[in-house]
Amino acid sequence: QVQLVESGGGLVQAGGSLRLSCAASGRALSDYNMGWFRQAPGKERRFVAAISGTGGYTYYADSYADSVKGRFTISRDNGKNTLYLQMNSLAPEDTAVYYCAADLLAAPAGDYKYWGQGTQVTVSS
Repeated sequence: QVQLVESGGGLVQAGGSLRLSCAASGRALSDYNMGWFRQAPGKERRFVAAISGTGGYTYYADSYADSVKGRFTISRDNGKNTLYLQMNSLAPEDTAVYYCAADLLAAPAGDYKYWGQGTQVTVSS
């Protein structure tokens, strides 16, 4: 069992930055692939970024509608059992509830077993 708690969301102006954190408890974080997803109002939840257990591999959404490459950076500190998402150059279309997720075997944008409760990010124009 893994419990995930996100923090760091808030209201920011376009062009600003935020860093989201996801604190994990219950089992060593290094055992898990982890990801960030987001859900905008009235839309389905979408993949944002993922990172392997050791942090050696990272993946980012790169479709035109979801692209965060070059603006967002996923990282993890297994010693602190914490996942991060550094978000720069934020735009209004980044407004969403952001969720972290963990799974022993999930592919980067695949099905994760454990989810946090989400943190709201609102970007004003």
